[in-house]
Amino acid sequence: MTDIAALSSAYSRYASRQFQARPELQARVLQLAGAPLTRSWMAGRLTELGVPEDAPTMPENDLRRALRQLRAEVFCTLMARDLQGVADVAEVTAAMSDLAELAIQRALAPLSAELEAVFGAPQVQLDEGGAALPATLGVVGMGKLGGRELNVSSDIDLIFVYEDDGETAGGARAAISNQEYFSRLGRRLIGALAEMTADGYVFRVDMRLRPNGDSGPLVCSIGMLEEYFYVQGREWERYAWIKGRLVSELDSPAALRLSSQLESRVIPFVYRRYLDYGVIGAIRSLHQQIRQEAARRALMRPEKADDVKLGRGGIREIEFSAQVFQLIRGGQDAAFRVRPTLQVLELAASRGLLAASVCEQLAQAYRFLRRVEHRLQYVDDAQTHALPVDPLARESLARSLGFADFAAFQVVLDGHRQCVEQEFDQIFAGKVEQGSPADTNGFDVLDLDWIWCDALADADAPPNADANAHTDTDRQRDSHDADEARSEFNARLDAQLTQLGMADPVTLRERLRATRMSSRYQGLPVISKQRFNLLVQRALLSASRYGQNGTAALSLDPDAMLTRFLDLLEAISRRGAYLALLSEYPAALERVLAVLGGSRWAAGYLNSHPQLLDELLDDEALASPFDWPAFKTLLRSRIAAADGVEQQMDLLRHAHHAEVFRILLLDLAGRMTVEVISDRLSELADVVLDVTLEAVWKTLPRRHREVPQFAVIAYGKLGGKELGYASDLDIIFLYDDAEDAAEIYATFARRLVMWLTTATGAGTLFDIDLRLRPNGASGLMVTSLNAFRAYQLREGDAANTAWVWEHQALSRARYSAGDAAIGAAFDEIRTRVLALPRDAAALAAEIIAMRTRVAAGHPNRSALFDLKHDRGGMVDIEFTVQYLVLLHASAHPALLRNAGNISLLRELAQLGLLATELAEQVGNAYRLYRKLQHKMRLDGGGSAGRTGTGDEGECGGVSLVGANFHNGSGVGGVLIAR
Repeated sequence: MTDIAALSSAYSRYASRQFQARPELQARVLQLAGAPLTRSWMAGRLTELGVPEDAPTMPENDLRRALRQLRAEVFCTLMARDLQGVADVAEVTAAMSDLAELAIQRALAPLSAELEAVFGAPQVQLDEGGAALPATLGVVGMGKLGGRELNVSSDIDLIFVYEDDGETAGGARAAISNQEYFSRLGRRLIGALAEMTADGYVFRVDMRLRPNGDSGPLVCSIGMLEEYFYVQGREWERYAWIKGRLVSELDSPAALRLSSQLESRVIPFVYRRYLDYGVIGAIRSLHQQIRQEAARRALMRPEKADDVKLGRGGIREIEFSAQVFQLIRGGQDAAFRVRPTLQVLELAASRGLLAASVCEQLAQAYRFLRRVEHRLQYVDDAQTHALPVDPLARESLARSLGFADFAAFQVVLDGHRQCVEQEFDQIFAGKVEQGSPADTNGFDVLDLDWIWCDALADADAPPNADANAHTDTDRQRDSHDADEARSEFNARLDAQLTQLGMADPVTLRERLRATRMSSRYQGLPVISKQRFNLLVQRALLSASRYGQNGTAALSLDPDAMLTRFLDLLEAISRRGAYLALLSEYPAALERVLAVLGGSRWAAGYLNSHPQLLDELLDDEALASPFDWPAFKTLLRSRIAAADGVEQQMDLLRHAHHAEVFRILLLDLAGRMTVEVISDRLSELADVVLDVTLEAVWKTLPRRHREVPQFAVIAYGKLGGKELGYASDLDIIFLYDDAEDAAEIYATFARRLVMWLTTATGAGTLFDIDLRLRPNGASGLMVTSLNAFRAYQLREGDAANTAWVWEHQALSRARYSAGDAAIGAAFDEIRTRVLALPRDAAALAAEIIAMRTRVAAGHPNRSALFDLKHDRGGMVDIEFTVQYLVLLHASAHPALLRNAGNISLLRELAQLGLLATELAEQVGNAYRLYRKLQHKMRLDGGGSAGRTGTGDEGECGGVSLVGANFHNGSGVGGVLIAR
């Protein structure tokens, strides 16, 4: 190894001074620089210097000297390793953070002991009449200390907190309040760390981030902090508290209580429970203020102008780019509540919020800029971030970083800055202006301002009485003039709306007026009202493009689009974050309008779940394939990190709604068939059921095993993988465990149903139908596997056996979630049941009787065709296929597959059990019925599924004809064309 001490002296005037003042320091640095400095080494070194852990009272001068000696050794060793190129940024920042935490903790022990000897120990009484408990001072590290990213010559930003008011007890002098005690302790801690002595200082201490800054008390109780957050807390303080964490000791009961109380106050202040896009504008504003302040300083001191921290493309822009993900998403995704900047960027990339290449570029820029920052601070142990102007200093800086000269260094620096600046602007700068549509269809922005203006409300208001109008004639004249003005305004507005392409300008005008006059709109804060106005104007412009463009891709109803958009705006207007999202991301606004114009059902779904607006931002998510294992892993991790049952239930709903909406967007874009949509929705339901089952089991206090021997069996639409957007889930619950576990599983099933069906603040998850379980609504909620086997195979009690219609239902049943072994056992039972030999006539009679009962329960008294229940509809096809499966599965195992009706019709034709032409005709009919049913759902037709389009006559509809069922290889007459 080269003489690294000499290298340090040559580069750093601070190191040179230290080596001259302490001749032994140079040899110690040479010894220490061979390996990274660890926290355990620092702790041992402090003990050697006379400051052991939990030290009793000791002379404060001795404490200060030991801390400063250790700081000099750490600083010079890190500098030596860094200049040699063997210490990376992570090693340097971690070591400095360890030094700061250790210095704080070791200093507090003797300082507290000395104060306690005089005034007694501070105490709190948590419960009225309860025993007094010892209290402790909490030191919150903010900024880079909080994030464990401390640079080599940084201030440490601290906030002092304590648990609650009270007073000391047991001292030599009269008791004092906890407030006064901790204020004294805090001042002495600051002195021990920051006061300049002959040995220098440990860390400069900045207390300005505390509530009310320099004008506020030095220490505050948790109650005071909470009140400040909710009464006076400002946006920039939310950003600051992202990094906040206790850096004082965390082992004592008092410290653990304090930590828990602090976290419970900070998290809701920093992280909103919704996706908080309002922070984009707020951070942009804060950044502008910082840049203005930096520019002002640069004018006063031009040599400080080229700042690698606060300048464009600097460290602060990388930090802001990371923090925006935390503030937007940290309320719903606890993983974003981490503190280190690079860790946040990596998480954003893993969530698909940041391209992996961009994440790597920002990480490289961050490490490079932090290395430069450290080089600047090594020179004089000064908190500086400005590149030197002196030519010799510039060359020295460049060579220390491995460059031939400053020009070569400047090229690399500029490249990193440009990358950071571009990404920062992509997130923050001028999205609204960037997203302004170039084609305004001949309309000036002033025209849009005029359409959506205060005159909308004024034109509907009663005329103001003229003070000089004394006679009835005068008043009548004023009223007539007002009526004429109102009519003129309305006519002009109607003409403008017609020119924009609206089909019913009068209805739309009145809707715009009602919205403008509504108390909800009038009561909005100024910034929200500005965003609301901008969004209405943009929606008018976008709707005009849809209305005037005749291409199929844009053939949406502009009147419906605008009306539904106004509904959405009124629903979300009190959540400024949603207005901010649509204002900041014009592309997302265009997608919203396309969704609203394309489907009434989708519009209602978005109104009910406005948090789904976030899904409109991610182009990559829409294009990427569905990865259910990855989805399940991520959802499990979020559930595990959630704060209680309520948030777990909300997370399940958010995740499910987001994936349903993603499928819906692909559906509306014409990128999925009905069959694929049903497959994806069914797969999603399976995954959510599985994760919910796991989460609910963990909340069960009486669970007798870690993993339940319990499974969810899907019937009906979910079982046949024909699930629609709002389909119920027909399911049953099976378990395979000891008999005495039945009550546990019954309790578990009830709680599982509650989790699945309860409406929370995030909406609902599923509607559940359990009536297909053995003995229906009168049966047990959960069934043992053995009992289910006996019931289906008609073993044992003849009075308690499955009906034929239950075997019909079983043909579409499958394992969905839970214990896979039970799922396999269910499949074996299902196979045995379906393969039982059956008499054709008896089977036909049973199925026809059931079909008659179903028809009687769904009468159609309209002239429209009921796609599902009318003769020749979907139920006829399903019952017929089920009849053929039950009749022939014993001889043809291929029919045992739960392959869906269309595939089974094809299989029946290949087996010679159905005419090929007829199978194809009926299969096409079923496919068309499903397509029409799906379209009607999107158009808001509800579940009636009735159409008068004539499609039912074109598709070769089918009917059950019971008299023609008969045995043999053919089933001619079972299906006939209508």
